[in-house]
Amino acid sequence: MEYRTLGRTGVKVAPLCLGTDNFANPTPEAESVAIIERALDAGINLIDTSNSYAQGECERIIGRALAANGRRQQVILATKAHYPTGPGPNDRGNSRLHLMRACEDSLRRLQTDTIDLYQLHRPAFDIPMDETLGALTDLVRQGKVRYIGSSTAPAWKVMEALMVSELKGLVRFVSEQPPYNLLDRRIENELVPMCQAHGLAILPWTPLAMGVLAGRYSDAAAFPADSRASLRGGIYAQRVTARGIEIGKQFVQLANERGMSPAQLAVLWVKDQPGITAPLIGPRTVEQLEHFLPVLEMQLDESIRLACDELVPPGSVVANFHNSAPWMKMRVDWPE
Repeated sequence: MEYRTLGRTGVKVAPLCLGTDNFANPTPEAESVAIIERALDAGINLIDTSNSYAQGECERIIGRALAANGRRQQVILATKAHYPTGPGPNDRGNSRLHLMRACEDSLRRLQTDTIDLYQLHRPAFDIPMDETLGALTDLVRQGKVRYIGSSTAPAWKVMEALMVSELKGLVRFVSEQPPYNLLDRRIENELVPMCQAHGLAILPWTPLAMGVLAGRYSDAAAFPADSRASLRGGIYAQRVTARGIEIGKQFVQLANERGMSPAQLAVLWVKDQPGITAPLIGPRTVEQLEHFLPVLEMQLDESIRLACDELVPPGSVVANFHNSAPWMKMRVDWPE
């Protein structure tokens, strides 16, 4: 397996990242620990989580697992902060107060002295960037964080952060974690070239388009009972559209014709797109993880890339996976 460089750092990561949003919601702890063990055995070394996943229980599971197996040094451990962690007005956001508290809490839950990659789970438009970066810089200088990144931010906001870091001598983002899959390719227009020009790793989430590209959905009004759209509803359900399902069916046929599963092709397509470092896979079971592992060694054939471009042209969108980011405007009911 060929490891990739995490942005402008000297850190090497596998071309797939283990996402853990399913841990404790719904995956039970024993299965979650087994997923971690198998991923590490396969050479996946970047584990991504957040203090908001399952109200912090996801971090606790990872912390207990790494403490028990003694494999913390094998892991590039990434977590995030931004979303509410309590009822108070300061229990959220990207202020210095919240980030310093949130980092200490994550360190305790993860049972570690240092977070390798600490990410802003979403941008904050009401807080000066120098306050946020100043807090993150202090966390790095205190040895509590090694590198910092962002998630689901517009290209201009990431660029603002790079500029403020340069002007004020503050710690610099090394990565951005956006939604990206064949159904929502908008990051190709500005974010991807910006990250390539300035040396940021791209760690995309939802490469399977929440299962739409794996053929999980046949009707935009009736979801499988165990699907994320059904279990969580809200913004998750809004991402499943009739047009997306139609493209998903064609994608399934394309994958079958090329001798791989649609889930594997969906992840492979993201993994081998220009500028991508490592897409997040979020298996609910060990069996799902096993199904993804062959992608570590696969390479995307150019003819398949062109066939995917025929389904959804570069830079375009048929389902809104930025709908947790109000700054990205889209009408999902726009007439064709």
